[in-house]
Amino acid sequence: MSTGYQIDDQFGTYFITPIIVDWVDVFTRKIYRDIIINCLDFCIKEKALNVYGYVIMSNHLHLIVRSTNGSLSNTIRDFKKFTANSIINAVENESESRKHWLLHRFEWNAHTNERSSKYQVWTHENHAEIIYSYDFFVQKLNYIHENPVRAGLVELPEEYLYSSAKSLIMHVPGQIKLHDWYE
Repeated sequence: MSTGYQIDDQFGTYFITPIIVDWVDVFTRKIYRDIIINCLDFCIKEKALNVYGYVIMSNHLHLIVRSTNGSLSNTIRDFKKFTANSIINAVENESESRKHWLLHRFEWNAHTNERSSKYQVWTHENHAEIIYSYDFFVQKLNYIHENPVRAGLVELPEEYLYSSAKSLIMHVPGQIKLHDWYE
């Protein structure tokens, strides 16, 4: 079912919010947050993904992204598929106290959705919003970086490890390029 928040411009810059099914708090564990970071890094290096801002919360991500090869929908689909498989693998094979509960939630969601296989980790929606102006870009970037502050996890955005805030504040060269978000 369409939510109206679709990626129509495959070269556009989008604010997206991938969400774990049932808002399950998967990313309270470092192992699962690292899966996201490693996959984002891979997508940057191998799939022409520009990441302008991100935050990993306990059960969802916020990203400002753009594809330089015009395949943003495919890249996001592949990102979610790979991370879902990696998370399931880690749940099954690592020391996870919530193993049976997590697998049950993911299996139940898969059975209630004909588009899923054995497990469903992510919802099918991404709540994609096109970044249509510099002001909107800054608004969404601030929203992303303030998320851990609003959740009471840190006092300052740059204190949160799983966010682009520290990189942007320190002006560390790397993956996030504010100057070319509009290209």
